[in-house]
Amino acid sequence: MEIKLFQLDKALKTFLATFIVVLTIGVSIGVIYLKFTTKMTSSGTVERYNGSNENEFEIAESYPKPISEMLTTTHSHVIIFAIIFVAIGFIFYFNSIINGFWKQFLIIEPLVSTIITFSSIWGIRYIHKSFVYITIISAILMYVSFYIMSLIALYELIFKKNEKK
Repeated sequence: MEIKLFQLDKALKTFLATFIVVLTIGVSIGVIYLKFTTKMTSSGTVERYNGSNENEFEIAESYPKPISEMLTTTHSHVIIFAIIFVAIGFIFYFNSIINGFWKQFLIIEPLVSTIITFSSIWGIRYIHKSFVYITIISAILMYVSFYIMSLIALYELIFKKNEKK
């Protein structure tokens, strides 16, 4: 027998739905933080890692990220995002709405995008600012995948009924 989210016990469905809501709030706060620190623009993202380009007579608004901060950011985000995406991916695996290729894609994609996103910020900082486009595309894919999995799982946990025959 294959287990599906809508078939779970009411208490477990409530627990998982609450967990997804809390997780989504946390991830959304991270997106809001990105809005404040990068202005959600390519130039704002480049400035976040490379510092602002002020002339020598002005005080820079931001400074290039030192390697220690780059390591800390990468380390903490890769580990936390892996945990987030394993948790939501595991729950989403048991949905009955999306199957096959798209289910597997949505489960794996944010893990791949995590590596690409946090590798590309190193590219922005130490190779060339054009790596920002890889950062933006992979981050968008990562967050869209997360929100799709969360919304589908929540829909199934809250609204889809188990038709007993």
